[in-house]
Amino acid sequence: MQSAWASGDDASSPDMWEIREQLQRILSSEEFLAPERGRRFLEYIVEETLAGRADYLKAYTIAQEVFARDASFDAQNDPVVRIEAGRIRRGLERYYLVAGRADRIVITIPKGAYIPCFRYATVAEILPDLFETKDVPETAPEMQKPMTAADRMDGAPPPVWLWYAIAAAIALAMFVAVVPPLSVVLFSSRGAQNIAPVAAGVTVPKVLVESFEEISKEGGSADIARGLTEEVIGELAKFKEIAVIAKQPPSRPDVRVEEPRFALQGGVRVDGNKLRLTTRLVRRSDGSVIWADNYDRDLRVQDMLDVEADVAQRVATAVAQPYGLIFQADAARLTESPPDDWDAYACTLSYYNYRSELNPQNHAAVQDCLKRTTERLPTYATLWALLSLTYLDEVRFQYRLDTPQSGRPLKLALETAKRAVDLDPQNARALQALMLANFFNGDVDAALKEGAAAYAINPNDTEVSGEYGFRLAFSGRWETGCELMSTAISRNPGPIGYYEVGMAMCAYMRRDYQAAELWVHMADLKYNPMYHLVLLAILGAQGKLDEAGREQEWLKSNAPVLLANIRGEVAKRLQRPSDQDLFLAGLKGAGIAITP
Repeated sequence: MQSAWASGDDASSPDMWEIREQLQRILSSEEFLAPERGRRFLEYIVEETLAGRADYLKAYTIAQEVFARDASFDAQNDPVVRIEAGRIRRGLERYYLVAGRADRIVITIPKGAYIPCFRYATVAEILPDLFETKDVPETAPEMQKPMTAADRMDGAPPPVWLWYAIAAAIALAMFVAVVPPLSVVLFSSRGAQNIAPVAAGVTVPKVLVESFEEISKEGGSADIARGLTEEVIGELAKFKEIAVIAKQPPSRPDVRVEEPRFALQGGVRVDGNKLRLTTRLVRRSDGSVIWADNYDRDLRVQDMLDVEADVAQRVATAVAQPYGLIFQADAARLTESPPDDWDAYACTLSYYNYRSELNPQNHAAVQDCLKRTTERLPTYATLWALLSLTYLDEVRFQYRLDTPQSGRPLKLALETAKRAVDLDPQNARALQALMLANFFNGDVDAALKEGAAAYAINPNDTEVSGEYGFRLAFSGRWETGCELMSTAISRNPGPIGYYEVGMAMCAYMRRDYQAAELWVHMADLKYNPMYHLVLLAILGAQGKLDEAGREQEWLKSNAPVLLANIRGEVAKRLQRPSDQDLFLAGLKGAGIAITP
């Protein structure tokens, strides 16, 4: 099968130089979230197709050329190519949603094959919200068949005048897309309030953002350095677990002010079309460097404002997310000797330490700590949000069901989440907690609205984006939700295994049970009943009854309530009847009795 553009019989298809230019644009973008081998995968299949060797793009060939597998490679027993292809498809989808919305050339990899297709974008693809909204069908997706050369090259390039109209159309589309989630924040009774300051008496880590330095040999990058500094300050300020100091106030002998414990420093170098930002997080008490990294950008691919926003978001995520650099540094400090004056922050760290492993043995102590601290600091929204999440864990993970405190955990989760949002309507963690409480209370529409609002406030928070992705997926919007969870995994050092279980469900719903089993074994949440339930369904779907029997015994011993009402428990999580039936079929295959 020779591509139309390769044989020269289709004047409407992109030229080779256009395709190669688009490939490099994608590979150089930080929004194309793929490991190095995934990038090699994409480059290899594109170049092979351009060279007229598309017919040879089989799993066996790719495994040898990209993944260094030997001649004994068996695609049935080693799904590495299929899994990586799925990851690249999601990476391309994300790229075109985030960074490539105005790109003229579209590269995709149709499901069911490894041959990429290349075509010109249409206005409907660049601005999908202006034309239609496509819901995921109720029926399980079928394997898409490989497309022919004619299929891949459908559609002539848009007329030249169209590209002059794109800028105005994009602005309109962005407004249409942004208004719904922003309306939750800006036009609700809660959203009309101002952002709440950190509650009095609360000690959170302070980060001094020093002005980034211009270090280019020939100068000329001072404005870029100032712009990056401002962008980083703005992105860091979205995280409520830290305090951002933009300028260190002058010291006064009569006033004792707590000094910021951390400083974020940076240097900007521009060389022709290349930009490099060097950043480091420093402990100010001894000057030790906790972390350093470089961010390189090609100014021919992105304009300066996009570069500044993109780099600032990545720096903020690395430094301030719940499992990021500050958390890691302070978690060690908490273990060694927690000081008396940061009791609230110690509770926050304890929560994220529990959350990183979801160990039920730590649940009660963390919840009790948060109860005591919210009594002492009743206006601190983040603590109320975390307390709500601990109540919710009793529902979704079947924790503490044999104790008196667990009599009404869902009601307590809702009450505490609503209190957190009332205290601070633009606290992403509070909105995340309310999203989850509403979801498990059966109010899915409200849950997704709260999730959209939280994500609009702080898309850099991987806990927010990951949990929002979970709820979208389990509501039937699998592609969007799974993409958000995949992004959370790529940017998040914790919680260990949590989103991998979500990705296992994504593969399960595609009926790719082998990939689902690989994902769930990456999680290994041995204390978590839902991990064992998902693994049980996957094993049942594959007919692995001996292994399924072991998982069933674990659930009978550790979460008997879960199995006693299995249909109801599944319905709490999966909203569509077709998704419920598919999951229950796996459990039934594992030997679980499913009542009507």
